[in-house]
Amino acid sequence: MAGKRVVNCPQCGASVAWGPESPYRPFCSERCRQIDLGAWANEEYKVPGHASPEDFADPALIPPTPRE
Repeated sequence: MAGKRVVNCPQCGASVAWGPESPYRPFCSERCRQIDLGAWANEEYKVPGHASPEDFADPALIPPTPRE
């Protein structure tokens, strides 16, 4: 049988056993988990991608396209 997998906490770097004994995995604690969640909420992390202006435009403000 293989040993337990151990990962590093993405927030502080502490070793975390990957299993039911680590309820906050991949984080080492509730504190590190909340710090990471706060960083997402403050938009410190971003998922890469391309957004077009239409993604953010209010359809009510876009003038209709003339028909020919």
